[in-house]
Amino acid sequence: MISERWIRIILLILYIVGAFGMLTPSTRTWFVQLSALNLAISFAALIASRKTNRTTFLLFLSLAFIIGITVELIGVHTSYLFGSYYYGNSLGWKWHGVPLIIGLNWGILTVTSTAIIHRLQFNKHIESILAAILMVLFDYILEPVAIKLDYWHWTEGTIPIYNFICWFGVSYILQLIYQRLKLTEVNKVAESLFLMMFIFFTLLIL
Repeated sequence: MISERWIRIILLILYIVGAFGMLTPSTRTWFVQLSALNLAISFAALIASRKTNRTTFLLFLSLAFIIGITVELIGVHTSYLFGSYYYGNSLGWKWHGVPLIIGLNWGILTVTSTAIIHRLQFNKHIESILAAILMVLFDYILEPVAIKLDYWHWTEGTIPIYNFICWFGVSYILQLIYQRLKLTEVNKVAESLFLMMFIFFTLLIL
């Protein structure tokens, strides 16, 4: 079984190469098309590095996928959640207008943000709130990059505040489920992955 250290090294190489590729005009288009693959590898890394309650962890990731796809379908087709937006063509296969990789992304962000906050050793309810806020902060950094890379676009051209309110609501629900299933653990891969993704998209804003 691959060690936690090597998983972190592989992810670091992946994100460094990805950042250089996307920041270089001549290779940006090609690297953007690899976004879904990058998220899929990150998802696999979280599964590979899981230490405890692996079966329940997989159950949560499946549930997070279903919840994530459901809220995105509602958002895309009704604008009742997040606002009026639509997905571009950079995130791979879509189902009724929603890239399937987005369902994995909700799980990735829940697990990694929890890993960061869990280090602070608050009670479960406070951890859920803080981790949800961290997920909203990540989305705030991601939004302008997502538009630039054709991940998704806002119909009115601006990012609505309502998007961040809905992000917090969905994130908080996922965090509560994660806590209820007693899945929090100290996991350096999850912590590192969140930081890598955050820095990665921060660099792409420039």
